[in-house]
Amino acid sequence: MFISILGEEMMESTMPQLEIGSVKAKLPIVQGGMGVGVSLSRLAATVADEGGIGVISTAAIGRIKPDSDESDSTILREVIRKTKALTRGIFGLNIMMAISDFNEHLKVAIEEKVAVVFLGAGLPLRIPEIISVDRARNCFTNLVPKISSSRAAQAICKFWDRHYSIAPDAVVLEGPKAGGHLGFRMEDINNPEFRLEVLLPEVIKEIIPYEQKYGRSIPVIAAGGIYSGEDIHKFIELGAKGVKMGTRFVATNECDVDSKFKQAYVDCSEEDLILINSPVGLPGRAIKSKLLADVSRGIIKPINCLWKCLKTCDRRKAPYCIAEALSNARNGDLVNGFAFAGANAFRIKEIISVKELMSTLVEEFNLVTSPTA
Repeated sequence: MFISILGEEMMESTMPQLEIGSVKAKLPIVQGGMGVGVSLSRLAATVADEGGIGVISTAAIGRIKPDSDESDSTILREVIRKTKALTRGIFGLNIMMAISDFNEHLKVAIEEKVAVVFLGAGLPLRIPEIISVDRARNCFTNLVPKISSSRAAQAICKFWDRHYSIAPDAVVLEGPKAGGHLGFRMEDINNPEFRLEVLLPEVIKEIIPYEQKYGRSIPVIAAGGIYSGEDIHKFIELGAKGVKMGTRFVATNECDVDSKFKQAYVDCSEEDLILINSPVGLPGRAIKSKLLADVSRGIIKPINCLWKCLKTCDRRKAPYCIAEALSNARNGDLVNGFAFAGANAFRIKEIISVKELMSTLVEEFNLVTSPTA
């Protein structure tokens, strides 16, 4: 049987819908927001058209137009409007709190009425001054913090409740198998006590009192190492209302990167996936590259810092510019850059369309739900 999602046919899904504040996605799948320039309009719009929630990363978004004198915020506004022109589905932004122009990016998101903003790379306690309390309560944009522990969930919910009388519209719990920057100490990443399966029930427990107080659902979205429809089923059975997946969407025709970047995922082995200490001050998971090998040997790459794009970056101590390295990789230069990737990237064997990926995930989920069907 088939159902229509935004005018297209795909296999009928037994997956639940995902409701975040004022919006409801037909599938409980959020595409991860990946910078620098990995997830932009084409990928986000296609995921949205297939019934999921597409996500644009705002991190160093100005690097997609290196010869432009426009600000990152201006370019972000252009990308948002381009995405709106491409889809009638739901898409959002991933904004790192660590970026210097966080406030400006959030302001653009609200002015452009972006459906969802995921707040990562920091603990979003105080609502920025650009958003009045009344606006935070009533604006169209749904605010979704990204966290890595029940302690963080408790801190955010308690602070927002006490100071603003609001609660998050949802939270993303990202476990240690994710790609990119990780919200864990290096020594905790492989500790079984920090597995996503262990963290999820703890976070849900912290969220329940605020759901009861505000009389609405605050969905917990599981992320980090989720690869298959079977994985989606597993975490929904554990209480998640949806999942966020980044790695799987890189190896798609519609991903906004050079083909060499995608092929690095197809070609990598499990041993090629390594943990690094990022100049941002966080651990990260990436695919081995010459640049990372040089850095591990103590070779320092000269930094031509156009502007301090990350609040936490100290160019005097950083061995390389991470924005430049990620931008190089995005454009196909994996010698002078590297690709972030999740722990299951080695399982990817081919580049497919977003439509095929989403259909596969639905089919796999259905098989677990109705194994005898």
